[in-house]
Amino acid sequence: MQLVVMVFAAVLLVLVMAGCDNGRSDSASVSQQAVEKRLPSVAQVPVPEGKFIRGSNRPDDPAMRQQYGFPAPLFLDEHPQATIFLDGFMIDTYEVSNAQYKEYVVQTGHMLPFAWMNNGYGLDHENLQSLETDKLRTLAVDNFQLDIDARKMDKPTLIAAMLAQQKQADKLPVSNVNWFAAKEFCEWRNSRLPTEAEWEKAARGPSGLEYPWGNQWDPKITNTGDDGEWEDGIAPVGSYPDNISPYGVYDMSGNVWEWVADWYQPYENSHYESAAFGKTRRVLRGGGGGEGHYAISYFFRGATRQFSEPEMESEDVGFRCVSELD
Repeated sequence: MQLVVMVFAAVLLVLVMAGCDNGRSDSASVSQQAVEKRLPSVAQVPVPEGKFIRGSNRPDDPAMRQQYGFPAPLFLDEHPQATIFLDGFMIDTYEVSNAQYKEYVVQTGHMLPFAWMNNGYGLDHENLQSLETDKLRTLAVDNFQLDIDARKMDKPTLIAAMLAQQKQADKLPVSNVNWFAAKEFCEWRNSRLPTEAEWEKAARGPSGLEYPWGNQWDPKITNTGDDGEWEDGIAPVGSYPDNISPYGVYDMSGNVWEWVADWYQPYENSHYESAAFGKTRRVLRGGGGGEGHYAISYFFRGATRQFSEPEMESEDVGFRCVSELD
């Protein structure tokens, strides 16, 4: 534990001092840095203006609730199904990646995701080079968890192995970020979090598909985290080419849940009542790869609504951004 604290103290001095609690940053400092920021090139696809089918009218399933121990009724917060109109927008083709978020951290001094302070992903070449070889050997095993015998490895070889692992992690969707951090990242990119309706239209298309690819459930099309193929249950973005929505958006079912802008509240004309409704919880969409034995199709539907306090950070919760359609 002493080594971890000592190693990451250097990182926190460089990368975190401009950040603040709960992923919030000082608006004046962000505004000042905006003049010099280098925005990443991010693939987006257009979702044209028009109507789409939102929600569902599916009845509750008491048998499923009993089987899995769900305390609240299923499907009822999706009521009533309605056809609504949205203006056009651009949405990220993939979930925001670790590499994209790391560039943001480097440029702004924003708070590191907590997991990066444990697994070594937040350390750059300069940080690693500043450490003694014995400390690097311990770091390689205890933090990076490299499957190597580090006892006789020299410094350049150790650093090369750590940087190679970081490069692989670059492709993973960023996670362990709360709603505030996700919102501020999108704003830094001159974008924003999608509204709940925008997210659902991008995932289901105009006809309200059950899943991004169609109406039939197929666990092989998406990452439910149930097959043990991916470490920690999370796959690199775009790993499932068939997990694509009618508009060309990937990974909107499975891999990581995604924050959206809205509070968890009832839809217009809904008769369903929930103690969770209000302005205390934000909506999550899409299903995550960390579900384990709860990797059932219900979670990966385009209409499914989940929610959490905006301060929550989880290894299977990420996000993507939207921009205005020119």
